[in-house]
Amino acid sequence: MLNIAMLSYHTCPLATLGGKDTGGMNVYVRDLTVQLGRMGIHVDVFTRSQDEHVPHVLHDLGFGNRVVHVPAGPEVPLPKRQLVDYLPEFVNGIRQFATDKNIHYDILHSHYWMSGLAASLLSDQWGGVPIIQMFHTLGEMKNRVARSDEEKEGDYRLDGERKVIKLANQIIVSTPAEQAQLERFYNADMNKITVIPPGVDTFHFYPIAMDEAREYIGLEPEDRMILFVGRIEPLKGLDTLIRAVACLRLKDLREPVQLAVIGGDPEAGPEEMTEEMSRIQQLCNELTLGKMVAFLGKRGQDTLPYYYSASEVVVMPSHYESFGMVALEAMACGTPVIASQVGGLAFLVQDGVTGYTIPAEDYKSLCEKLTALLGNKSLREQMGRSASGYAQNYDWNKIARQIVKVYEKFIRSISNNQSRVS
Repeated sequence: MLNIAMLSYHTCPLATLGGKDTGGMNVYVRDLTVQLGRMGIHVDVFTRSQDEHVPHVLHDLGFGNRVVHVPAGPEVPLPKRQLVDYLPEFVNGIRQFATDKNIHYDILHSHYWMSGLAASLLSDQWGGVPIIQMFHTLGEMKNRVARSDEEKEGDYRLDGERKVIKLANQIIVSTPAEQAQLERFYNADMNKITVIPPGVDTFHFYPIAMDEAREYIGLEPEDRMILFVGRIEPLKGLDTLIRAVACLRLKDLREPVQLAVIGGDPEAGPEEMTEEMSRIQQLCNELTLGKMVAFLGKRGQDTLPYYYSASEVVVMPSHYESFGMVALEAMACGTPVIASQVGGLAFLVQDGVTGYTIPAEDYKSLCEKLTALLGNKSLREQMGRSASGYAQNYDWNKIARQIVKVYEKFIRSISNNQSRVS
């Protein structure tokens, strides 16, 4: 049986979605781990402990797989810039766990650049265990769309990413766009890169009858809902969607429409509320949107299929997305998606078939597409059916098998080298 050490240093796959550092990567690590377990592959997910009251070892992902919360620095959430200082402690904790459990790992699968640095240290200490790396987002790309110096990533991250690119045995990217970005901005070796898109759990995300979904989340039959799911940060472009909703008031829609926003903490006090949440709520006030926008805060993964299925359309107005897990989940639930034509979203959403793509930050185009969908039930239903069918191509069973082939390639390589030496 294969043993995989899955590294997710800065965020736990069990964390509630919608927080500052929780999103598509958390879902990816969790769902991949579950699927590998179904395939008879053992996975230990190592993440930094952020709460001393949470058990250090949990079995929430089934199949004997473990989520191991490794103490590294104070067991509280910390800014990413500070987390780099505790990487050696994190690595030592993983080594000690492996020693205590008498387990040898065949592959180090690291997520995000800090995990890649940890993987490189472990690989050195474990005699060259292969490193399979995923970045999920790239600092250079985030800086290119940043609106202020505060949003830009520091050199510590860019230097770290470049180091990991050189040290990793293989890099898995979500789309050809991410592959091109690594080549253009990081001069990465294209022979080390494999394109494998993320998957979706079609056992969990599937179309629910709209009336049943609406009843579950408390909507009335006549209510109409646009849905946004994601972290509340400038990169996600929520302000573009807010302006598009204000534009909808000028359109001839038969019934009023409400935008539901899942993510962040809208009830936080002035000192705890993030700058972006405060800015978005102020924008809603300036546009006098009132009850047209409902901030729902964080929601558990178990409830998301109901929200997707209850929505007439899901919108991802991001400035940058390496892939766009929310779009894929919504499509699997049979809901059309309108998304910015950026990064992975440009590959995932089929314009005019499973939804629409629009230029980033163009609220007028977004308003036009929303009007077209909201005003045509048969079009929504047709796109929803197409979206659900298309999402089947991304079923985790299919995607995980592609990843296992990458694992096996390097395991065979090591085995062949050892045979030649002996």
